[in-house]
Amino acid sequence: MVRPPVLDVEKTMLNNIGLPGLLLIAVVVLVLFGRGKISSLMGEVGKGITSFKKGINEGEEDIKNASDDTAELSDDAAAVTEIKTDKDKV
Repeated sequence: MVRPPVLDVEKTMLNNIGLPGLLLIAVVVLVLFGRGKISSLMGEVGKGITSFKKGINEGEEDIKNASDDTAELSDDAAAVTEIKTDKDKV
């Protein structure tokens, strides 16, 4: 019985790129897209990251405000309960 060849992870192409391979890929991308296109793309990526961080911070603020509101409501509920018990005593 003949076994099919097993791919060895160490021998796959992605693990053997190295620095010269990365430089070659960078040069090919630069030639294909041009410097201006890559620069504008990086600007868009930066704007996206900034927007993402802003959204995360807004979400955290909303959660904090909601927990503060919940604490205020529980304080109000305790005050109402206290008033009701005072009225029952009279």
